[in-house]
Amino acid sequence: MNPLVTILTAIIAAEAVWWLVWVFLALARRKYSVFGVVLGTLAIWGTIAIFTIRASRYPFIIMPVGPLFTLVVLMIVPFIVLPSMVVIINEYQRGVLFRLGRLIGIIEPGFNIIFPFGIDRVVKIDLRTFTIDVAKQEVITKDNVPVLVDAVVYFNVFDPVLAVTKVANYTQSTTLLGQTILRSVLGQHELDEILSKRSELNEILRRLLDEDTDPWGIKITAVEIKSIELPDTMKRAMAKQAEAERERRAKIIAADGEYQAAQKLLEAASVISKEPAALQLRYLQTLSEIAVEKNSTILFPLPIELLKAFAPKEN
Repeated sequence: MNPLVTILTAIIAAEAVWWLVWVFLALARRKYSVFGVVLGTLAIWGTIAIFTIRASRYPFIIMPVGPLFTLVVLMIVPFIVLPSMVVIINEYQRGVLFRLGRLIGIIEPGFNIIFPFGIDRVVKIDLRTFTIDVAKQEVITKDNVPVLVDAVVYFNVFDPVLAVTKVANYTQSTTLLGQTILRSVLGQHELDEILSKRSELNEILRRLLDEDTDPWGIKITAVEIKSIELPDTMKRAMAKQAEAERERRAKIIAADGEYQAAQKLLEAASVISKEPAALQLRYLQTLSEIAVEKNSTILFPLPIELLKAFAPKEN
């Protein structure tokens, strides 16, 4: 027998053992249909290989092609068939399995074996949280003020089957739906409500968007309005309003201070009026306070009561 044929025969024998490993892998993964197909394919492949090896030993066996060429083809077949049966699913993914176009089920993370040659098709779905940046939308508020608003949407897939079978592109569809709901909801509120009640609006947007994406297997976890851009004229008007409000508060605070000071002065005058000596004590206290600065001239009023001591006494 040709030495090359002997070498190819040894390689085919090793590949047969390797093929048996795949048979046991399919059985261990409880892929019974795949197990049957792989085992049947191995039987056909092994039968052809044995017949070809015998043909190379007994020249009287007639084959449509040469035994050497057939052995080379048989040696290549496992490298074509077996790798196409492997599907690796990451921990954060799930695989949706279709067999001849029909939905079979969900493939769990890890090493999986499927039918080759396009019989089985696996669509991998990422279960991690995605972030959608909703582009700036021009919104006319309820009080007819044009504003530019953009938002961020956080979502994840909770049902991979619905995300594959019910919507063509769930990311793009969620983005477009978020833009539509953002314009619709903000258009029903006045500008002051949009600026002051942002958390309530975020919850309304999340609830409405989650209700519409639930049939797609999408869970909306949060919606956040990022920025609100106002026209320049509206900014100037709001600045004037804020300035006028500040001036109003300042005047009220100043008037309230004057009122409280007047009340205290009235109370002080009432106390001093009950005892004339208290006024003199107040003069002396004031003199001690202003005498700290030695570069000023002090004019101190002299109470008339002090002159009574020099008045002539009556007989």
